[in-house]
Amino acid sequence: MSSLPDPRFMRMAIQIATENVTGHRGGPFGAVVVRNGEVIAAEANSVTRTNDPTAHAEVNAIRAACAKLQTFQLSDCDVYTSCEPCPMCLAAINWARCRTIYFGNSARDAADAGFDDNFLYEEMRRPAEERRLPAHQMLRDEAQESFAAWRESEKRIDY
Repeated sequence: MSSLPDPRFMRMAIQIATENVTGHRGGPFGAVVVRNGEVIAAEANSVTRTNDPTAHAEVNAIRAACAKLQTFQLSDCDVYTSCEPCPMCLAAINWARCRTIYFGNSARDAADAGFDDNFLYEEMRRPAEERRLPAHQMLRDEAQESFAAWRESEKRIDY
């Protein structure tokens, strides 16, 4: 069940995004993770500052929230982000089991500003062998060993 949106948290995400640009720290993206009306984490995009292509605002906020709450699932948390999440961030938000996403700018708005992720959506719909980035499966039988070990492990933590 999603919670009611709170404009304060969206304004915070937008402010973080804007200050990231005006402070010359990175791209125009901010994200806030909220639980029960409390900000758990508030982060900006730091891709160019850290030379980490995965350091999008949403991923940074998820990492910080999980560290603070000492968990890998944020099922009782909402994400407020200044822009509709890209495919990587959408996947991360889903993997974290967040409850709801609220976003400011749309993916189209991002494309108009020079951040066009549409090619990623198109690539994901193609079979692996038809993608622009070559992808080839190999050593599947050997790779299955790790899944077998996972299935047999008495200490595994399902996620």
